[in-house]
Amino acid sequence: MATPVAIAGTADRAQAATSTCAVQWGSLEKRGGTYTTAEFNRVRTGQHACYDRIVIDVSGPKAPGYIVKYVDQVREDGSGKVVPVRGGAKLQIVAMTPTMKPVANKTELADVTGYRTFRQVAYAGSFEGQTTIGLGVRARLPFKVWTVNSSTGSKLVVDVAHTWS
Repeated sequence: MATPVAIAGTADRAQAATSTCAVQWGSLEKRGGTYTTAEFNRVRTGQHACYDRIVIDVSGPKAPGYIVKYVDQVREDGSGKVVPVRGGAKLQIVAMTPTMKPVANKTELADVTGYRTFRQVAYAGSFEGQTTIGLGVRARLPFKVWTVNSSTGSKLVVDVAHTWS
């Protein structure tokens, strides 16, 4: 029997500090990297002074490629079925890595209650070597995407700003 994917893991829940949040990230589609055979393990989230963060952990030394963009509707991989996501805007995060274990709570991958920008993290499926996550956010805000390679497990990171600077 497969072990369920670890899902809820909120990181730093620090309150907004009195700092200047001058982000210049933009809100257009971002893509990079290539497919990896490392498996999707879990999703973690965290709050920071200027942005909310979502981290997708994978099992291997190579972080997955990605396509991250605002969409009208998040769609389930394979079927195209609409995945309901709360928020004024929806970010579709496609990680070029497969999910091999069952996901326990597909509609709430992480608890983002009380977050300034995030409204919901939903699993939209895994099909043909890629995993899709719907991220509901307060509004269409700037975001950045980056990856970290590590021999102990790699990650895909998406930061969404609290405001336009």
